[in-house]
Amino acid sequence: MTFFVAGLSYKTAPVELREQLAITPSKLVCHACRLKLCGDLDEVVLLSTCNRVEIYGTTTRMTGRIDSLFRLLTQSPRDFRPLVYVHENAGAMRHLFSVASGLDSMVLGETEITGQVKHAYEAAHAARLTGGVLNRVFQKGLQTVKDIRSRTGIGRGATSVGSVAVELAEKIFRGSLAEKTVIIIGAGKMGEACVRHLAKKGAQSILVSNRSYDRAVALASEFGGKAVRFDDCLGAMADADIVVSSTGCPQTILHRPDVEKLMHARRNRPLFLIDIAVPRDIDPGVQELDNVYLYNIDDLEAIVRENVRSREQELALCHQIIDTRVAALMEKLNLEKERLYGVGVQSQPGWVPDRAAVCGS
Repeated sequence: MTFFVAGLSYKTAPVELREQLAITPSKLVCHACRLKLCGDLDEVVLLSTCNRVEIYGTTTRMTGRIDSLFRLLTQSPRDFRPLVYVHENAGAMRHLFSVASGLDSMVLGETEITGQVKHAYEAAHAARLTGGVLNRVFQKGLQTVKDIRSRTGIGRGATSVGSVAVELAEKIFRGSLAEKTVIIIGAGKMGEACVRHLAKKGAQSILVSNRSYDRAVALASEFGGKAVRFDDCLGAMADADIVVSSTGCPQTILHRPDVEKLMHARRNRPLFLIDIAVPRDIDPGVQELDNVYLYNIDDLEAIVRENVRSREQELALCHQIIDTRVAALMEKLNLEKERLYGVGVQSQPGWVPDRAAVCGS
């Protein structure tokens, strides 16, 4: 039995491809079920975020399987092998622990990814897609995150995509945001993070638009802002300086012709658009318009690199914690095999026990 992770991320694939693979949280279980049933996996957890799509699983048939799994996931004949990374057993554990801790994120030490990993695991567990191996590995991974957060400073500062988007807005306007009007389109976790960081930075004119108007009202009122109905957000943008869009819509919501009309209404006053959604909310063609400045999630890398430099001194301790946890878990699994089967594991350092051995089924 092999425990593995196969995935692609911002390190291996541009946003143009990642948005084609993005899976909404409500459909994670459906896609994971397809992988398990059609991909001959014993256990599976599917993780999809704006920066990565990863398949965690166990199987007795590993060789030559990965490309077929991604074809199943996407229903596409494309060859994904040049873009996909694969780790097995201890290496897969180490990768998961690093991802959950934010060490493999674009924003080093970000905290949002921990919740996304937890949700992916809990959804798969509730659907009975996990068993003894993935249950133990993911639970140990989430425990490791807590240890890293308490013992290191890796998560201090701008540690989310939302907070980095606000940092970008500050750089655009060279300082204070107090006199700027900002519209947040999408009141989900990313949108909420943006509002919180904007409030901390002194922004006083914050508009929130969301398909669920009640949700927009709740978030805006919490920070003294104003809610805008989703159908009216384009009109409200006529007075905005910054637009941050982070909806979960599968299609573009802001098209070039809309922005052209908007710029006429604004008398061509500069408009800064920050699109942190995957799939993207804003037509990339709008950046060809005069005085329209569009930044997508990959454009945040310059700010991310600055954050990385300030956190690099914490990395060694983080990886030490992870290595210790991985070694301890692998030792337990190896000892369990020896106890159950009376077989030594000296020649099998990468062994993972089968599902029946761990679950008692």
